[in-house]
Amino acid sequence: MTCLVSLHHKQHRNLRINPQAVETQNANLHMVPVVLSEFLKLAVQYPIAFTKNRDTGRFVCVAMLGLEPGENLFVQEGNWDALYVPLQVSRQPFFVGQESGNDSNQEKLVVCVDTDHPGVSEQGSERLFDDQGSDSPYLSSAKSKLAELFRGETEIQAFTDALLELKLLQPMRLEITLENRQSLTLQGMYTIDEEQFKRLPDEQLLDLRHRDYLAPIHTMITSLGQIYALVRRKNATKPVALGAGC
Repeated sequence: MTCLVSLHHKQHRNLRINPQAVETQNANLHMVPVVLSEFLKLAVQYPIAFTKNRDTGRFVCVAMLGLEPGENLFVQEGNWDALYVPLQVSRQPFFVGQESGNDSNQEKLVVCVDTDHPGVSEQGSERLFDDQGSDSPYLSSAKSKLAELFRGETEIQAFTDALLELKLLQPMRLEITLENRQSLTLQGMYTIDEEQFKRLPDEQLLDLRHRDYLAPIHTMITSLGQIYALVRRKNATKPVALGAGC
């Protein structure tokens, strides 16, 4: 269950967050939406690709966390084993909501907290407010992440639309054989069509440069090398079948 309520320093002054519980709550998440501002941090460990929203058919840019649905290869023994945790994970259990302002025709953005989240209690290690009711450093950081994600939604959609307009996305299909001889087929993902990208005329490349899209494109292409790191993590979690195939 999810119970989102507007965060208030008086009503929630005793709430605390357990960051480890926040991260492990996503142990069954095999991909997570991402924004342009975190591409360079993500590319160090995660493949960045596109997938399609099943309900809307729109493309969504994601960081891959596993090779199969329900698999997060970065959660190990209750901890997130990575240098960087994607914003959509680390900002939890906070969300951006809307409530009516002084003018009934206007709505203002507010920070909400999921009080049913397993990382929320009065015994966690991170306070939300100090004794004076001011935001704690942890809450200030969470609000910054929410703001980055809020801005990033528009930016990533414009980036995606530009790639589609130039026909720069292509389906990605991978056949993977693990050390235990299990075969996996990775499909439903999309990546940059490098050949089409190389064929773009100078004026279109210049437009991408002016819109600061060249760097994200190259980062996405480079990040796909992290699929091999995912395979290595997958092999480490699966026992090798001895004597198979004799």
